Amino acid sequence: MNTLVLVSHPQIADSGTQEFLKASLPAEKISWEHIESQTVLDAAYEQAQLRQADRIILQFPLYWYAAPAGLKQWEDTVLTRSFVYGDHRYPLAGKELGVVVTTGMPAEAFQRGGAEGLTLDAALAPLAAVAQRAKMTWLPTFAIHQFSYLDEPAKLRLVIAYQRYLTQQQPDSLKNRQAWFSDHLATMIAQLAEQDQPTGRLIEETFKQKQTDLETLQDTLAMIKEQEDD
Repeated sequence: MNTLVLVSHPQIADSGTQEFLKASLPAEKISWEHIESQTVLDAAYEQAQLRQADRIILQFPLYWYAAPAGLKQWEDTVLTRSFVYGDHRYPLAGKELGVVVTTGMPAEAFQRGGAEGLTLDAALAPLAAVAQRAKMTWLPTFAIHQFSYLDEPAKLRLVIAYQRYLTQQQPDSLKNRQAWFSDHLATMIAQLAEQDQPTGRLIEETFKQKQTDLETLQDTLAMIKEQEDD
């Protein structure tokens, strides 16, 4: 699966959050682009990138309950009517569209009755409508709240969650999570400091054993259900 990450941030050099996320990108099958760095937006080039991607991620800080102006300019230039649906070919149909949004407020502020007065889903509804119009699959929003307050363990968890959001098969089921970790654990362990690798290998062995135990339990439950059906 090829993932395209389109980042909109007017002052990205000053953003510790965006620097962290860029450093957290998986090594393979990821294309990353900062929209505001483009002196001139080449619509044909951008459209070609969209055609080649399987999963498209729009990544930005929330500014006054919306994306930065750079993303709106990108939409107006690239997502033309003729490209998205005008010729009835729908080149983006079946592709996945997700949003990674950062906010300076805690998560509870965006709940019903919260301090912000609306949910993130409500704020991002126009992008969800674009996905529907283009016949794309709209992914659950990946929200990062108050990054500067996260401690190191929380940041490590964020790296894993972010990488899964970019590359794991949807839906985010237990089966798909297991498959993702099975594919990526060895690489993660290889990137650990030498003194930490024994712990990493122990985690890998424990994961494989738990996975085997779960599969055995699922087989047992399936047998019990078959007997009950008989």
